Amino acid sequence: MWQKVANWNTLRNQMLGGFISVMIIVLVCAGIIIFNSVSTLLNTKAEAQMKQIASQADGRLEALINQIDTLTLQAINDSYLQQFFLGYVGGAEVSFSDRQGLMKIANHIQAYSSGVSNVELYTPDYKRMFPLDEQSLTNRLSPSWIEQADKEKGKLVWVGNDPANADSVLAIRRINLVDRWFSNGGYLLVRIKRAYFDFQPLLPDSGHKELLVLADQASGPIVGDQEVLANVGELLRSDSPTATIAGQRFIQVKQLSEKTGWTLIILYPVSDVTDGISVLRVALIVAGAIGLVLFIILSFLISMMITRPILRLMRAMRNTRQGVLTPNLSKSYTTELNDLNSTYNQMVDDINRLIKLVYEKEIIQSRTELQALQAQINPHFLYNTLEALYWSLQDKDEEELADLVVSMSDLFRYVIGITKKDEWVTMGEELDHIKRYLGIMSFRFGSRLVWEIDADDASLQVQVPKLLIQPLVENAILHGLEGKSEQGFVTIRVAPSPAEAADLRITVTDDGPGIAERALTQIRHNLDHGGASSGRGKGMGLSNVQRRIKLYYPEMSGEGRGLCIESSPGQGTSISFDIPMHKEAHNEPDGENDSDRR
Repeated sequence: MWQKVANWNTLRNQMLGGFISVMIIVLVCAGIIIFNSVSTLLNTKAEAQMKQIASQADGRLEALINQIDTLTLQAINDSYLQQFFLGYVGGAEVSFSDRQGLMKIANHIQAYSSGVSNVELYTPDYKRMFPLDEQSLTNRLSPSWIEQADKEKGKLVWVGNDPANADSVLAIRRINLVDRWFSNGGYLLVRIKRAYFDFQPLLPDSGHKELLVLADQASGPIVGDQEVLANVGELLRSDSPTATIAGQRFIQVKQLSEKTGWTLIILYPVSDVTDGISVLRVALIVAGAIGLVLFIILSFLISMMITRPILRLMRAMRNTRQGVLTPNLSKSYTTELNDLNSTYNQMVDDINRLIKLVYEKEIIQSRTELQALQAQINPHFLYNTLEALYWSLQDKDEEELADLVVSMSDLFRYVIGITKKDEWVTMGEELDHIKRYLGIMSFRFGSRLVWEIDADDASLQVQVPKLLIQPLVENAILHGLEGKSEQGFVTIRVAPSPAEAADLRITVTDDGPGIAERALTQIRHNLDHGGASSGRGKGMGLSNVQRRIKLYYPEMSGEGRGLCIESSPGQGTSISFDIPMHKEAHNEPDGENDSDRR
């Protein structure tokens, strides 16, 4: 009996039963899809209709603008007008009859455009030639519009509302004299009736009451429905696709005319888009709410049955962050999940056994390699130090020799007999060892060697592997000062890394002869690929330090990490590397100053 139940109680059967129930609910929820489809269809239709109206309105506006543009262009190119203003610019006297002759041009414009109510002609110095009075152009327009007309060099500039006549708009055009290299010959100012731009009655009837308004560059309304005129400024400033006017919401479409800079706004009632679907909306909302409640309940039950065992398995897998895989001892009512859990537990046992084996092997290998590298440092360092001692013994009195012997004793006590316990030291202890080494080197080089150690108190407590910095200082002295007859300077600086605040950067710098580019390239290549130059003092110290950094600090062993060497011939050498500040010293600070100089 229980075996049959277990065979039936599979994930497949559970999902099948759930899907059958969900399918029933989906039939009820299909109303939501119908509602969305109908709404989308209506919105698409309304959007297409608005675009069509906007396109037709924009086309009507452009046609009216082009008509005025064409008539004024013909007027300024008229031969009589050109000769009249050419003579005026040339200094000829203009008679009363000559000015009356300009009436023919004005009448021509007004005859071919019912919208033009007045035509005015002005000289380059803003005197009016027609009509026959002495009014100045600056009294009619702001100087900025005149400057704009000059800047456009003959193109028609649409000013907008006429400040002197509320029922008109203005446009200005500069007269270019063809026979005088198209120089400024005057200005043509036309006054156009506002009703000329009232093209809404000419648009096709859409069956809906859309509102239309045309505004100039200063947000002044030119034509439009009375309901919108008081809200033109607010509509132009708004970026919303909808607007509310007199309690009614509208969808708004804006069209900017490139020729005039005017903005055409078309408002479409939102109620016209959603009209007729209110009842459908209520019915579908009720059906959708019922289906949603049932779907949530069923989905919750199914998800609890499926996801709870999986979540327990996931919690067991997360323990891998601590380095050990933990088996999942819980049981599930689903056959497949039980099989998955059993397989996982078996895999955990196998992997834990392999991890332990590999981990022990890696520890032994790393310890052996570190001891070999440490053993390589000791004889190399002692050999160089004894050689320096040999040269230092010459011409030294007994007191100096006694100090030298004491320094050597402290130096060897620090170096020899490294055990697992004292493998790590504080940065302060490492720098003290470097001070002793530099002191011994000073016996040999005398005043030729000048050194400085710069480190703040916080860095002195950071733990580092013993003898990690000393080989770099040794290289700086042997290769930076060995061949110099004048004074040499060696600097050891410990400071926070500029690349990462949590790291510490150690830099050893000398002002020696530097390294040639070809040799520097070879050294960098050897360091990156784990190689070392053959021969004493030719890279063994650098390779050793590079290898120890990667062993002690695996997180610093990526591409471009480790030792960084900067050098050029005659400019000295600088070697630096970063280490993380994640270890704390076991001893209190020794109270020394941040900077020691000799």
